[in-house]
Amino acid sequence: MPHNPLIYVVIAVVGLIGLIFVGYAASLFGLWVQAFSARASVSIMQLIGMKLRKVNPRVIVIARIQAFRAGLQVSTEDLENHYLAGGRPTNVVNALIAANRANIDLSWKTATAIDLAGRDILDAVQTSVNPKVIDCPNPASGKTTIDAVAKDGIQVKAKARVTVRANIDRLVGGATEETIIARVGEGIVTTIGSNDTYKSVLENPDQISKKVLEKGLDAGTAFEILSIDIADVDVGENIGAKLQADQAEADKRRFQAEAEKRRAMAMAQEQEMKARTQENRAKVVLAEAEIPLAMAEAFRSGNLGIMDYYRLRNIQADTQMRDNIGGGKNEGPKS
Repeated sequence: MPHNPLIYVVIAVVGLIGLIFVGYAASLFGLWVQAFSARASVSIMQLIGMKLRKVNPRVIVIARIQAFRAGLQVSTEDLENHYLAGGRPTNVVNALIAANRANIDLSWKTATAIDLAGRDILDAVQTSVNPKVIDCPNPASGKTTIDAVAKDGIQVKAKARVTVRANIDRLVGGATEETIIARVGEGIVTTIGSNDTYKSVLENPDQISKKVLEKGLDAGTAFEILSIDIADVDVGENIGAKLQADQAEADKRRFQAEAEKRRAMAMAQEQEMKARTQENRAKVVLAEAEIPLAMAEAFRSGNLGIMDYYRLRNIQADTQMRDNIGGGKNEGPKS
């Protein structure tokens, strides 16, 4: 009977596949035994399929065992699909177990959606069971107090502690802790600013928390505000007096600038008047210089006689004498 080489190739391929299968099965045997002993029903074929799909079988098996032992109905396919989507099956299962123990209504779909959104679903469930305290302002921001100014101009420095509980239904798309801190800080500033005097804030610091809570600051956030406690209230600077002093100094500089402007304009106007006076004096001198010429022309033309000239001179001398007697300074025209 002739030997067919193709048969040996097929046998070799089948043997190689068998060795690979045995190798995979041997490496996954321990996980299968662990799942079998926990009655979590994960078969060898499922484990090999996970290996081929580049899914970490250990993560899926551990999550499956935890869910089964906790009485949760989570299939291996659901865990594997969530892993392939980039989620964290173990974290989601732990969150479901914690929610189940705390009688919190949390479905697999909601938990996986929150996990894929980048939120820590386990931390959210724990925060929902055990509320957390948020410092306002956040010490990581570098500020230690929230500063506000009352109507009397006195600065008030406050520090608050906000107790919040996670809201599972609003965890996807809800605002984070930073929004809570910002809104509470804004509410504190508004409340202090609406007081007529800083003394009323120091006397009744609880009015701040009451008014801030009435604003519904947790709307649209992933948390529910349980309480706002004012941890500390201190008096700061007299901002009103400081602002008034700064305004007075600014007004002083403005008035000085306006006065300097008026003085410069007055000096310029004085110099202009002096220049005009000199100009008019020059015109008078020119006019007086033409008088002798006019008189000489009158003599030549016969319009003015010698007797008329002497009478004119006598009148001028008499006028000058009267001016001197009366204290005048008119010296009269010189011929």
